[in-house]
Amino acid sequence: MENFTPIPATLGGLLIGVASAILILGIGRVAGISGVLGQLLKSEAKDRGWRLAFLAGLIGAPALWLMMNGDTAPAINAPLPLLIVGGLLVGFGTRLGGGCTSGHGVCGLGRLSARSLVATLTFMAVAALTVYIMRHVVGG
Repeated sequence: MENFTPIPATLGGLLIGVASAILILGIGRVAGISGVLGQLLKSEAKDRGWRLAFLAGLIGAPALWLMMNGDTAPAINAPLPLLIVGGLLVGFGTRLGGGCTSGHGVCGLGRLSARSLVATLTFMAVAALTVYIMRHVVGG
């Protein structure tokens, strides 16, 4: 495997789990990124602060890591139109599935939601199929 890093991956997963547990136990909100972002413009003034802080952390933490470690950001080797179409499909899928991978896969499964289990299994099956098609059929 290329760039397999089990310790940082495990620590990252633990941090995501702890952060989502703090959010749901602390204020009763699910840490689903699509919901956090989607409700930001609709939310009341009292609800806006934690959403902005959450999103700032998502952007700020990797930026801080890069500044501290001098690593370069991962390269994205895809044409801009493909990235735009991919982003639109992800947005459509999140609306269709009633949430994103973080909302269903992290928070929903943690709450033992059957709906989230089905959604997560669907995400993973489609992801595996997409990788197979792109690498072995299309030849990417």
